[in-house]
Amino acid sequence: MTRLVSSNALHAIAVLAVIFGHGVVQAQTNATTNSASSTNEAVRTEQIRAACVSGRRLICGRVLKVSLDGIVVESGYTNLVRKAFEGAWLIPGTAVASRATNLVESQEPDSFCVGTVFLTDLPRPRGGGKVAVKPYDYVVLRGYPAGTYTYSTVGGIERTVRRFSVGLETAIRLSLQGPKKDPDN
Repeated sequence: MTRLVSSNALHAIAVLAVIFGHGVVQAQTNATTNSASSTNEAVRTEQIRAACVSGRRLICGRVLKVSLDGIVVESGYTNLVRKAFEGAWLIPGTAVASRATNLVESQEPDSFCVGTVFLTDLPRPRGGGKVAVKPYDYVVLRGYPAGTYTYSTVGGIERTVRRFSVGLETAIRLSLQGPKKDPDN
């Protein structure tokens, strides 16, 4: 009888060892999987950061539409970058500016952006709050590429444009999220 009890006890211990041993191996596998996942995410984030820095553009243009998330800008008004407007990112619509003819966007960082774009993460005034950007005002800002944005024009036609963010961290976050639609539709 003693032999039977001890063989049953040994059998039970062996079963528990297998069960708990499997749990340890599974926990190690999960830790390894989580570590690899976070490493892949970090690598992807750094790749997006590098693409944002190399794709940054100088967005100087007329505001076409003001949205809750940002503004739609017709960029390519290179004559806004002049001494009279130095230091200002928002220029009233009464300023005299014209779109450059035959302007082609370069692939170099900090080159002029050409075409209609969506710009988000606008600068805030020193005292807090929001700046009152109105349609037909002008902006001069550096933007980092952040995917695409779809909005509706007055006639209800949907347009998809490049999305830029003034902040680098916001551009990285938006690029990870993917395309966005205008919530004002």
